[in-house]
Amino acid sequence: MLRLPAETSDKLSKSSYRAQRELEAARKAGTAAPAVDADGKAINPHIPDYISKAPWYADLGSGPSLSHQRREEKKKEGIDEWYDRGATAGPAATKFRKGACENCGAMTHKRKDCVERPRKRGAKFSGKDIRADEVIQSVSRAYDAKRDRWNGYDPAQYKNVVDDYEAAEEARRKFREEEIDAQTSTDMAAVKKIAKAKQPDDDEFGSSDEDEEDEDKYADAADQVGQKLDTKTRITVRNLRIREDTAKYLLNLDPESAYYDPKTRSMRDAPEVGVAPEDMKFAGDNFSRFSGEATNMQKLQLFAWQSAARGHNVNVHSNPTAGELLHREFNQKKDVLKDTGRQSVLEKYGGEEHLERLPEELLGGQTERYVEYSRTGQILRGQEQAKVRSKYAEDVYINNHTSVWGSWFDRDSSKWGFACCHSIISGSYCTGEAGKVANHASSAGQLLATASEEPEEQAESKSLVEMHREKLEKSKQEAEENPSDRRSKGKNKESATPWGDTELPDLDRQRLKRAMDEEKKRKAMDEDEAWQHTKKSKTDVTEEDMEAYRLSKQAYDDPMANYKDPEED
Repeated sequence: MLRLPAETSDKLSKSSYRAQRELEAARKAGTAAPAVDADGKAINPHIPDYISKAPWYADLGSGPSLSHQRREEKKKEGIDEWYDRGATAGPAATKFRKGACENCGAMTHKRKDCVERPRKRGAKFSGKDIRADEVIQSVSRAYDAKRDRWNGYDPAQYKNVVDDYEAAEEARRKFREEEIDAQTSTDMAAVKKIAKAKQPDDDEFGSSDEDEEDEDKYADAADQVGQKLDTKTRITVRNLRIREDTAKYLLNLDPESAYYDPKTRSMRDAPEVGVAPEDMKFAGDNFSRFSGEATNMQKLQLFAWQSAARGHNVNVHSNPTAGELLHREFNQKKDVLKDTGRQSVLEKYGGEEHLERLPEELLGGQTERYVEYSRTGQILRGQEQAKVRSKYAEDVYINNHTSVWGSWFDRDSSKWGFACCHSIISGSYCTGEAGKVANHASSAGQLLATASEEPEEQAESKSLVEMHREKLEKSKQEAEENPSDRRSKGKNKESATPWGDTELPDLDRQRLKRAMDEEKKRKAMDEDEAWQHTKKSKTDVTEEDMEAYRLSKQAYDDPMANYKDPEED
């Protein structure tokens, strides 16, 4: 049987209970100080008793407390705490122990957790090369320590990586310099030999110091500025502006004007259209980048960067005069190399005459020859320019013709021919004026023959109304002439057919009438009954059956298909 503690079973007297209730009311009203727990924290008097009072099994004492409502905080290690990575617990064992890793022989892990290379014969079977046991530490890290990327990192360990990289870069640089020196010495020897042969009195290549210079280190077609630079000499250029200056995007507020890049603060095109760049306050970054001495400065800076990358001490900012002189000397020697190389190629292979080029005005067909024309196109002054002839043969006449094929067109036959004889046969012999007369006579005879075949008096086209009136008048006249046909029409109504006497001379009218009756009965049946009826009947189909089927076939586009004569009822 569960029993309550003694203090909870004691009952308060009425006076004590009344005093306790008054104290609680005063605390809620704010006239009395609130209760304090064991940690010195105030307890809100509005919290219910079943929350503020600890249960009897919590064993937190008899005083008021909220510690049983708070989560117990676990002690965390500091952010600098880390386990000893790779530490071993004493020397390695000499023989395999039961329960150890079958691969390396350590007791601190199993074979599936072993990080060593899998052996062909594990330590369990060989008993050799048994690894020492690792030190397993349990480090309880806090929130920041868990998310610290560099926790447990020793910067001294990276010093070996840096040393290896620097040693490799130094070896690579020396190898590149030796390769360039060997190539340059060979090229300079050949250039010197050619220059002495062409200019024996020139002392440009006479100095031994200049022979050692690396002239071929720099490529003729250099890369753009800021590309393929060494990390030590790489320069980051930011398009900064003075805050007192007007922003580029405020020069023209039209959204369709030049594009402005807010990230780099650049506007490559001119913001205003139709204004000379010299008159603009800002004509675009491209105008300032490629105008004046800007291109020369770019070439000089590129020369300095390439020279520094090849081991030469050239700096435009610290010593601009020396950099300019070296660049000028480099350009001069490069021009000499081009001229000597070109001359050597021309001497060896020839073809110098093909390099002579005509003036621009002659190439474009512009001359100083003066020609004056009249309104009708005749030449008044000067000489007419010769017509340009094609590569094909012109004015070549065959078979004694004086004109080419296709110079004459016959409208009657719509064919091409010769203008000299009006012959429309391409390979014919020229007959001259006699051929013209004969061709005209033959064409006129054909026209008369075709005209005689046509009716002399063609009927004039009549409208539908006139044709309908003529038809009514014709039928009226026929009815007046034969009045007996109308009376006999009603008597022979049952035996009459809708064809007349001359429409079907080869068909038997009695058989055709029976075939029409059979076709009407077949169409009145269902599809299955019609199929059975057709199957039982004779298989031979006569002409009367086909004519009955054709006449009884309903035309869907016939407007009188559903018409029913009231006199037949």
